[in-house]
Amino acid sequence: MKVSKRGEYALRALIDLGIAAESGFPLLRAQEIVARENLPKGFLDQILMQLRKAGLIATKRGKKGGYYLAKPMDSISLGQVVRLIDGPLAPIRCVSQSKYEKCSCPDEATCGLRMVMLDVRNSIADVLDRHTLADTVRTSIAKMKASGKSFRAEETGPVSSP
Repeated sequence: MKVSKRGEYALRALIDLGIAAESGFPLLRAQEIVARENLPKGFLDQILMQLRKAGLIATKRGKKGGYYLAKPMDSISLGQVVRLIDGPLAPIRCVSQSKYEKCSCPDEATCGLRMVMLDVRNSIADVLDRHTLADTVRTSIAKMKASGKSFRAEETGPVSSP
């Protein structure tokens, strides 16, 4: 199981939105996220649309508009986001909980490879489901403070509408 660039960028955008909200800037424009995270704008726009359709973020139109978190940060697990963007966490299809497919081995019940991959899948799911966006934002803010950095909307300069 590997988190795709799409999944990574989704997580980074959500973390930025969370840090912004905690820092007193509840709205971020896509261009601000692009500038902070050095992401391709068109690709980020597609990801933000997917996050919006899933109800994780919302938009406010207008000159002072932008994106914001539509759910409390502590109700968004990293596992939920990775599954939304990248699909199942399973390294092989016969251990997937949501997209199970029978594999080619003769007996799943005794397949050693399946048992190892099930353990891998369960470990990955446990870690990603245990950590929320709120946890990640708190860690990021603590690291930013320790390094003397701040999160200010005006740091990115002029921005366009969402």
